[in-house]
Amino acid sequence: MIDPSAPRPRPRFDPAGLPDAPQALSGALSVLQGRMLLQVTPARVGYLLSQLDAERSGLVLCGKDALRKARKLRGEGQFTGPLLVDPAAYEVRAASEAEPFPQVSEGFAFDDPLEVSLAEQRAVGVTAPMTPTGYIRAEDSEALKAAVRRVVALDDAQVVFAAPVDVGWLREEDAVRQLIAWLRLVRGPKAIMLGGQMDPLARHARAVDYLQRVIEEVPGAALLRTDLAAFGALATGAAFSAFGAGSRLRHIVAPGEKAKTSKGFSTSPHVLFAELMDFFLGRTLADRFAGAEAPVCGCAACEGLWALDAFASNEGERQAQAAAHNVAVLMEWLHTLTAVAPGLARQTWWHERCRAAVERYPLVNAQVRQPDAFKVPQQLKRWALAAPAAVANGTNGQVRAGHQRRS
Repeated sequence: MIDPSAPRPRPRFDPAGLPDAPQALSGALSVLQGRMLLQVTPARVGYLLSQLDAERSGLVLCGKDALRKARKLRGEGQFTGPLLVDPAAYEVRAASEAEPFPQVSEGFAFDDPLEVSLAEQRAVGVTAPMTPTGYIRAEDSEALKAAVRRVVALDDAQVVFAAPVDVGWLREEDAVRQLIAWLRLVRGPKAIMLGGQMDPLARHARAVDYLQRVIEEVPGAALLRTDLAAFGALATGAAFSAFGAGSRLRHIVAPGEKAKTSKGFSTSPHVLFAELMDFFLGRTLADRFAGAEAPVCGCAACEGLWALDAFASNEGERQAQAAAHNVAVLMEWLHTLTAVAPGLARQTWWHERCRAAVERYPLVNAQVRQPDAFKVPQQLKRWALAAPAAVANGTNGQVRAGHQRRS
């Protein structure tokens, strides 16, 4: 439930109480500033390293053997880029007031899971350790408060506070205000991750808008384990973000729930259709373009040699090739995004890119002669509608876009 005693943000439309300017990360964390990392399981790292942009990206390892893989990358792998390990305790247990950082691994019962996890991560050479926070259910203010207080007590701005929150926190105003207020108490970066089946940001009408608000008003806010929102977050001013390199790493499924998946998931890889800004099963793309010429991809991985209907199965090297294609396209977008000046120009670029993708859907459907072959994802529609107010109102952008949009 919502905690009426939670710290309250300053009045939102009082000019004297505007949120702080975006907080630059300091110390070892400064290397993460403005980057979009790739969140990946250890087994799939080899698929994407060759396409990783060393100047703009990095890795977040997640899952079994993440610590071991991090040690190997820092050792014989000689990976010198930004490297985080996500303990992902939220996959197994929910946070509670008594245990915001639950015990999820083997060990002595009296060991502190938070201290042990931070020490283990530091020992393998991560850029910064991330807290093993349990899943914070919608409006569970007691669990959120307990987690924040423990991290504040560490008094260490070089620790990344993982905030794996149910997307229900982005459903209505009071919950959003409370989330912002508690996150602002943490000195270091806040790695927000959203929970919910399939596409969490499609579940609530104002989720995208509220997510932007959290990023704008929480200094050091980052968005991890996500999809297109990784770019939307950077455009909004996030400290950094992380795009999931697999479908299950683009959101969190609450502990105890079975993940919903697309039909045919095990038979072909997910492939990023750049024009439409969405992932489709390779088998689906092959079927849709059976009667039309499939687009030939010119990304750094495909180099004009592969068409989008070439990933219809997981045979041979298809999974690795699809993964490399996906990363190459993402890195191209990232290069373009970061070449645009932060602030209104970057927000406008992102909005226009999403709007252009939405407009491409009927054209591609006409090309394959199937009116409903490809359907616009709900989240993409919402990003396309979330125009910076300076653009929507035709102003010159002198007033901060985020506050114009919501005033």
